[in-house]
Amino acid sequence: MPIEVGIWKIEDEIKKLSYSPIESEKKLEDILEKDLSIISEDLLLIGRQIQTDYGKFIDMLALDQEGNLAIIELKKNRTPREVVAQALDYASWVQNLSYERILNIFEDKQGIPLEEAFVDKFGIDLPEKLNESHQLIIVSSQLDAETERIINYLSNNFDVPINAVFFRYFKEGNQEFITRSWLIDPSVVEEKSSNTKNENKKEKWNKQDFVVNFDDGSYRSWEDATKYGFISAGNGRWYSRTLKQLFVGARIFCMIPKHGYVGIGKVVEEVKPIRDVVIEIDGESKKLIDLPLTAPNMRHDLDNDELCEHVVRVEWLATVPKEKAYWTKGLKANQNSAYKLRSQYTIEKVLKFFGLEES
Repeated sequence: MPIEVGIWKIEDEIKKLSYSPIESEKKLEDILEKDLSIISEDLLLIGRQIQTDYGKFIDMLALDQEGNLAIIELKKNRTPREVVAQALDYASWVQNLSYERILNIFEDKQGIPLEEAFVDKFGIDLPEKLNESHQLIIVSSQLDAETERIINYLSNNFDVPINAVFFRYFKEGNQEFITRSWLIDPSVVEEKSSNTKNENKKEKWNKQDFVVNFDDGSYRSWEDATKYGFISAGNGRWYSRTLKQLFVGARIFCMIPKHGYVGIGKVVEEVKPIRDVVIEIDGESKKLIDLPLTAPNMRHDLDNDELCEHVVRVEWLATVPKEKAYWTKGLKANQNSAYKLRSQYTIEKVLKFFGLEES
């Protein structure tokens, strides 16, 4: 049973404020749309009245910091059985929403890319996986015994990630107040939600694009990389192993950590230890290690395949100096030397910056 909340006004006398039903569920919905943190600070509103494929409309759909969805359904004047059954029906649709579908719904409702809104709200990049789990929240201006009984039964016996929150509405003169009470501790529902993992919902990879992190410094130089056409990583298998993903013809989006994207190129030769890499200079083949290099330590550990620099030869399509690197909120970043670029938002933004078109 939820804890009852009361409000007392303290002036010359102590006066208990009387609560009354909120004027309409729509007013409550309007309040929540303006500030969804009234329910939870960890929710970003995707939109109101989200149409399902079955012609029904979800009152509100939201996304949390982990990339999981929350179905928010107002009880309105429906019976407990109706509102809970409706929420479960919506959940059966929501569980199958793909990464791309969620992006599209958000942009249709809010008019801006989800990647940007997510950074604004949470201060971190949008996760690569969305909708691994979901939860259901029933919202009401008052909670009846039957709704409470049904929700507790589903939660306790079947681990359904469902909860109810009810609001008391108070008015004193021209001032209005609302209070919030949960039926079940939200942390308990969150745990149940994490136990109902769906298949990974990643944005689909286009089978050609990768991000490459190029750590410009004493072991490798961006100036050398653009001059001779390569990217590299070294000082341990953990750093160089991901370069093995890069196949001839793959497109790379090269970024320098803490700066941004500095180039786009095509792989022309798969990864090799630096001692085996040959570069064409004015029609003449020369070993990379024999060329003048800006990075003083690039020839480190030449005979140690685990520690030496590993190089992928690249034909650069466009580059900029490190000082002009491109970054904007919502772009994808990762600590791996190379990883699959799934974010269409990142692809479009970086291509546009470099004046290139989608291939």
